[in-house]
Amino acid sequence: MIKPGLYRHSKSGKLYTLHFIETDSETLEERISYQAEYGERKRWTRPIKMWDELVEINGKLVERFVKEGES
Repeated sequence: MIKPGLYRHSKSGKLYTLHFIETDSETLEERISYQAEYGERKRWTRPIKMWDELVEINGKLVERFVKEGES
């Protein structure tokens, strides 16, 4: 289960804070609202299925975002 908190992006190594899991009022798609913890600290949103998907790094499938303290 995805929970709010601090996450590390597996490819870039950068940190992001997941603030909310939201539902799009038009499509009912679940989305993640998160903020970069570097640079201008921009806020972003992406479909929950993209947040939670596996990506390939050095031939291995890993979680795209890993919750800090739980790796």
